[in-house]
Amino acid sequence: MNKKYTTYGVIGFILLLAIIIFSNATFVTIESGERGVLFRTFTGGLDKENIYQPGFHVVAPWNTMYIYEVRENQLEEEMEVLSSNGLNIKVDVTARIRPRYDKIGELHETFGRDYMERLVRPEVRSAVRQIIGKFTPEELYSTKRDEVQTLITEELSNTLQNNYIDLRAILIRDIELPDKVRTAIEEKLEAEQGSLKYEYILTRERQEAERRLIEAEAKAAANRVLSASLSDKILQDKGIEATLELSKSPNSKVIVVGGSDNGGLPLILGGGN
Repeated sequence: MNKKYTTYGVIGFILLLAIIIFSNATFVTIESGERGVLFRTFTGGLDKENIYQPGFHVVAPWNTMYIYEVRENQLEEEMEVLSSNGLNIKVDVTARIRPRYDKIGELHETFGRDYMERLVRPEVRSAVRQIIGKFTPEELYSTKRDEVQTLITEELSNTLQNNYIDLRAILIRDIELPDKVRTAIEEKLEAEQGSLKYEYILTRERQEAERRLIEAEAKAAANRVLSASLSDKILQDKGIEATLELSKSPNSKVIVVGGSDNGGLPLILGGGN
């Protein structure tokens, strides 16, 4: 009889304990675009191997679920940096990043949910300073912005990848130079454009003059060849051919063949309907 009561007591205690546990359990819903990592207080600490997917989860009251957004996020940073010649330049940069789905546990253990401030922002600032410090203000203002953006991306990508973050893109939204520097650069660029335009005009005129000279020389050479090839006999033959063509015209005319004054060429006298 006592043994029976003991069995009932154990069962009742277990049921009571289960009721207490579930009444105090935490019900967690992980939304789309989120992942969870569980900290087990009594059984091993942070469970980095099991990443909790979107859905409904029951968590024991002594454990804690840490939820991370894994959608693409962005960090906007405005900062002042020094160019290669020591001038202050204001830079406005956007970094688009995303935590790696399968490394939420490592990210939580190393940086926590404040990883944007502890990891991403300092690394972005460091990479921007390092790369922009290699260029002059003129290069940054006119021709090198795309190259700077690429170099910052390459510099930052490996660092963040090693710390469980995917760098999606680095965008330089604005580079602001001191007013005097910007004005000087614009004036220099305008002068260079004017010089290039003038050089283009000179080149075009020079090419046109060369073309005309070549054309004139070609005509002169052709005339020399033609003059050397013409003889009195050829001229007479040509004159006779032209006269015969004219004689076929219905208009009346008188043709006198031969003549001492014109080298023997036919003459056309008179004419009219």
